Amino acid sequence: MNAYIPILVLGGLALAFALFSVGIAPFTGPSRYNRAKLDRYESGIEPSPLPDGGGKVSIKYFFTAMMFIVFDIEVVFLLPFAVAFDELSWFAFFAVMLFLLNITIAYVYEWRRGGMDWT
Repeated sequence: MNAYIPILVLGGLALAFALFSVGIAPFTGPSRYNRAKLDRYESGIEPSPLPDGGGKVSIKYFFTAMMFIVFDIEVVFLLPFAVAFDELSWFAFFAVMLFLLNITIAYVYEWRRGGMDWT
């Protein structure tokens, strides 16, 4: 049980911080309300009128989001491998190479679709 005490303390600190943040927010936040802030799903900024048929969102936004997700997944899986590289077997090495092949396929797909053209 002694090994779990730091985890429980960290969980308790996280819970205390969350409760404190939610409890103090009404007293410290601004209390200026407008019509847009009282609407559902609005941030408080007056919405600008959209053209007929709605506004267009550039596809580059979605390609950038996809690349961000691929980079995150790559780092999450490669960092533990890099830290424990000396203790792993050949099976782990080939598993990581297969993972890198899959990531490379995702990068090539995004590159071919124009997701890395920033102009």
